[in-house]
Amino acid sequence: MPVSTSGPSPKPSRKPNAKPNAKPTAQSRKPTGRSRKPLVYGAGIVAAAALFGYVSYRATAPEPSDSGSTAVADVTAEPEAGVYPELAKLARRDAGDKLARGRADAPVVLIEYADFKCGYCAKFVRDTEPALVEKYVDNGTLRIEWRNFPIFGTESEAAARASWAAGQQGRFWQFHRAAYAEGVKEKGFGKDRLKALAQQAGVADLDRFQADADGAAAAAAVSKDQEQGYGIGATSTPSFLINGRPIAGAQPARTFTEAIEQAAERAKNTGNAGQDAKGAAK
Repeated sequence: MPVSTSGPSPKPSRKPNAKPNAKPTAQSRKPTGRSRKPLVYGAGIVAAAALFGYVSYRATAPEPSDSGSTAVADVTAEPEAGVYPELAKLARRDAGDKLARGRADAPVVLIEYADFKCGYCAKFVRDTEPALVEKYVDNGTLRIEWRNFPIFGTESEAAARASWAAGQQGRFWQFHRAAYAEGVKEKGFGKDRLKALAQQAGVADLDRFQADADGAAAAAAVSKDQEQGYGIGATSTPSFLINGRPIAGAQPARTFTEAIEQAAERAKNTGNAGQDAKGAAK
């Protein structure tokens, strides 16, 4: 059954006996700076934010004893169910976006809100994303846009800024892969470690990398992504939008493939594939 958004969504919470590697929610993190103001994109986002809150809760809740997965997004139901046009508009489709891969005019855009210290994000990157790139990005169907959504504190913020800095030299995805490799997050993301990851990623000018990571532009870019995530009601990492369909957690690969294929079919049937692309490659 599709997730219902007609009633109040349960608030994500961490039980006293929760496993230490459970994903912390944005609500469990003490906000820094100005207060978070969700639903900043208009009244039409309320239902989507309620859904994100619910699926984030389900993604962190214990698995039922008779279930082998925590799939919470029913994408096999009516294709239009759970799709929010306002959220689809958050795709930037900027051909010059260094934190994106795939054609700017691709019919389907997957937006990922993630944290480099998130184990579930690493699981998605290692287990699911490569197949999506090979099957959908390489043939022009899918575009992936990254949003830095650091919720684990100081090192998360530092890693997010470092990823942006690596992107300024065209090495974001190489840094992304290195930072999510097995066992990396356990070593922490101190300044020396981030510099070593940048070197591993092939960043040519490490002095520029460090200056960019420490600069105001990196902080502003990360803050912009972070506020967008909070604004649509994302409460955990990873959280995704696929042409306006919210999906929370490192779901099974079939959840993503079904959502992508349904989105591609909708775009084909409505004649919208690539028509709204901003800065599409000519």
